[in-house]
Formats: sequence, C-alpha cells, structure tokens
Amino acid sequence: MTGRALHFVFKVADRTKTIKFYKEVLGMSILRHEEFTQGCEAACNGPYDNRWSKTMVGYGPENNHFVIELTYNYSVENYKLGNDFLGITLKSSAVLENAKNLDWPIGFEENVPYVTAPGGYKFYVLDEPQPLDKDPIVNIILSSTNLQKSVKFWNEILGLNIFNQSSSYAELGFGDEQAKLQLKAIKEPINHETAYGRIAFSVLTTDLKRYQENAQNNQYKILTPFVTLDTPGKASVSVVIFADPDDHEICFVGDKEFRELSQFDPEAEKCLNKYIAKDEARKLNK
Repeated sequence: MTGRALHFVFKVADRTKTIKFYKEVLGMSILRHEEFTQGCEAACNGPYDNRWSKTMVGYGPENNHFVIELTYNYSVENYKLGNDFLGITLKSSAVLENAKNLDWPIGFEENVPYVTAPGGYKFYVLDEPQPLDKDPIVNIILSSTNLQKSVKFWNEILGLNIFNQSSSYAELGFGDEQAKLQLKAIKEPINHETAYGRIAFSVLTTDLKRYQENAQNNQYKILTPFVTLDTPGKASVSVVIFADPDDHEICFVGDKEFRELSQFDPEAEKCLNKYIAKDEARKLNK
C-alpha cells in the first residue's frame, strides 16, 4: 500500500488574523481558495450546514508539500480547543525571525520554541535554515490514549509505516521524505471539542473501498463511507473518512483526481481577499 500525506484541517473563526499569521509569521503562501454555499457531504467543514470557505496555505505546491487547510464557517464566531491536536513541527529559522519582527509571542516547551496561530494551534519551530529541496513540515502531532492500539490501526489498517517508536510516542508515515504523523501518549481522556481537526492522505482511488472494507471488517469506525464529492469547475474526488481508536478523523482521497483538484491557483489570494473584505464590511454593518 502506498500513499501521500496531504494536509491538516483547522477550523478558523477569524480569517483576517489567521491569514496574517500563516503568511507573515510562518511565511506560507495562499495556494487555492474555494467558497461553498452549503455544508459538505463528508463534513469537511464540521457538523455545519451553512456557507463556508476553504483556503489552502503552504510552503509549496500541494503536489509535493504537506499544507494546511483553513476552514471558515460564516455562522461560527469561535471554536473551543481540545487536547486532541498537539502541534505541527517545521524547520525554519525564518519563522522565529518573523515572529520577533512582528512581536508575535514565542513560547518554549522542552526547550523547543513554538508560535501559536489564532485559535490556539501550536507550531513547533526547529531553529534551522528552511530546506529548499524538501518540505519544511516535519510532523503533525496528535494525542493517543493507547499507543499500542493507535499504532495497530494506523499501521495495519491504514498501511502507514512505523519510522520511530518508544513508550511515549510513535512516528508513522507513507514515505521517508514526507511529513510524518506523530502519535504522542497522554495520560488523560482525549477531548476533541468543537475545534477538532482532520488529517488527510491520498491513495490510489481504486484502493479506497479496500481500505474501507479493511477497517469495517476489523470493527473500526467509518465516519463517511466511500463518496464522490464535486467541486464546481474542478475535478470530482472520491473520499472515505475514518476514525482511529481515539476518534481522530482521517480523510483518504483518490490521488489522481486530488492532484487535478489541488493545482495552484494564481488568483486564490485575490479571491480570498475579496471575500474577507465583504465579510469585514458585513460585520461593521451589523
């Protein structure tokens, strides 16, 4: 089984502050932006049936970089953060310089500096030159209440390889050069709250139903069975949404169609700014 790490989905309540952070502090670019008039059949925007938007940001094309999906629900003004998402690690001394220049707070955890995005999402920063020949994103850290059960699901059911493992964490992924998933043991129940996210991978479209059957046959949850989602004017993509033993949401998408859907849009930032301006004007006129 082969696959590719794609992105992590964050729900954001303030697009203006959020975009400033990802562009000016992390130094990411706007890759594409899409607006939707109603909720997603695969709950891409959470359990909301309303107007919403999706903005993809990252250090390079989605074809070969792990990126961030920023989901904005027009009717939701705040989200509560749980202990399910623990952070994302990246290599970039420039991030720390950007934060200092913008007076953006820099925290430390076990001597590792981090910056926090609006909404409370942490980005741990390895103080090294940002690599030019590979993705700066190192890993995505999610909590686990039972590493043995978690690793069994991610490795045996979803097919991710185990790269590192100890009594306190496990690091898995589809490829050595890709961003890894790090599962970190915590000694308390996991609370996903309303800000819960979702990690996405692509696999062969023809393998999606096999992954679904494998999970079902082993009594794991399928949150959204195989479905094909349409994006107006773009490729239709088939997906299956899983839940791991700690109810972390995982999206598997068909790789070929997703590559077509996720092409860089040079008009994305202009489009996003237009909708942000409209939204800010609407708030002022309330």
